[in-house]
Amino acid sequence: MKKYMNLKEILGYSLGLFGFQAIVGLLNSYQAEFYGSVMGASLAVVGIIILVAKVVSAIFDPIVGNKIEGTNGKLGKFKPFILVSIPILLIFTALIFFDIEALHFENAGNKLYIYIFVTFLIWCLGMTLADVPTQGIAAVLTPNPTERTNVVSIANTAKQIGFSACAVIVPVVCLLIPEGSKVLVKQGETDSPMIAGEYFWSALATAAAGCILMALIVLWNKERVPYTAGEKNTFKDMVGAIKGNKPLILVIVSYFLGFGRQMAMGIQVQAANALIGSQNLVIILGITTAIGSMISMAITPMLIKKLGEKITYLALSIYGFAISVLAYIVFAFVTQNQIVMYIFLFLIGLQFSAVTLMPMIMTADCVDYYEYETGMRKEGPVYALLSLTIKVCLALGTALGLIFVSRSGYSQALAAGASFSDSTKNMIFFAYTAMPGILALLSAIPILKYDLYGKKKADISAALQERRSKASADKSN
Repeated sequence: MKKYMNLKEILGYSLGLFGFQAIVGLLNSYQAEFYGSVMGASLAVVGIIILVAKVVSAIFDPIVGNKIEGTNGKLGKFKPFILVSIPILLIFTALIFFDIEALHFENAGNKLYIYIFVTFLIWCLGMTLADVPTQGIAAVLTPNPTERTNVVSIANTAKQIGFSACAVIVPVVCLLIPEGSKVLVKQGETDSPMIAGEYFWSALATAAAGCILMALIVLWNKERVPYTAGEKNTFKDMVGAIKGNKPLILVIVSYFLGFGRQMAMGIQVQAANALIGSQNLVIILGITTAIGSMISMAITPMLIKKLGEKITYLALSIYGFAISVLAYIVFAFVTQNQIVMYIFLFLIGLQFSAVTLMPMIMTADCVDYYEYETGMRKEGPVYALLSLTIKVCLALGTALGLIFVSRSGYSQALAAGASFSDSTKNMIFFAYTAMPGILALLSAIPILKYDLYGKKKADISAALQERRSKASADKSN
């Protein structure tokens, strides 16, 4: 089939996802640690607040999805929402990491937690304005499903790197600030905790760079797949677009069952502190898993071509369970050697396309399936549901991870300036590896019923291409 996208467009979409996920990854990795170490908040309470804020803001996802479906402007149906999200993300990312000690909120109990909830809730609304369209636009960039799979694979590799970019950005910013913390110098020596200014300037730098890159999606990409613009959708219509799409329901249920597969990212800073001895060395944890993840996303399109989406997903999920549980057993009962740990983290990363890439590919296929069945595409409601699912699952995973960290004795050891005990390290490593692996296995159960792959997918794609060509010819006549 014809290819539609040039290198500039692929680069713009990939860099845009990189920038957006750099902002998301910063909050996911450093937000809780900032509130705990700088503002004196309880990590367990912060985890619950993050969960509640994301669940409350999830109400906004179907609203954005509905607005997308009703949008008909010069920029298309997705890009206007990305533009609106940029100033919100820039301002509130900085506010979240702003030291409000001058406002006398430090250790002020309810006032501090209200501030955390309100600023994070508004940030979540801005995230939704960016998340739904940046994912949804993938379904309209090209009508060629093979090209779409390849483009989504490339873009999601950039997305995964972006999600881990804070592991590089934050230590670099810390080194550039004169009064900043010093990176680990001698074996066994830990650096001083990050100060408020380091968090703020890291956040501002990440948000500014991320927002500039997000703008490239608007500037460089085209929406090519035809749709009915200006269509009004009731809540009943949106529910129908989901209810009548069995493959989509299976993908969403699978994602919910595997909600903890990304919980490691939510406690990565705490894990680096406990397992390596420095939060500024979080890059070591991040890069070992990220390398495996990038390899996973690079080979997944080839696996899909050979095995189909269903078998590929099941294989990655089962592998993820086995290697994650084995990593914990070796760490807890055999050796805590760091080299061995890094090898296992790399191996764990090899299964991450099942959570970062394949849901995007499968959801785009589900949009095609619904168009084939009904004649309507409905990207807005579908990607709003996916965004809601990802948001809630990430919040659940982060909250669960922070509960494990809180129960491990991490905060007490940190406050006392003491070294972390083996039991603390084991519990944190369990939350970092084994628990996500167990939930990865659960996520495979609904996919056993998934049948939108192979010949069925090819037939649907061919039928849609024929319909569009006929509609275009009729319109010309």
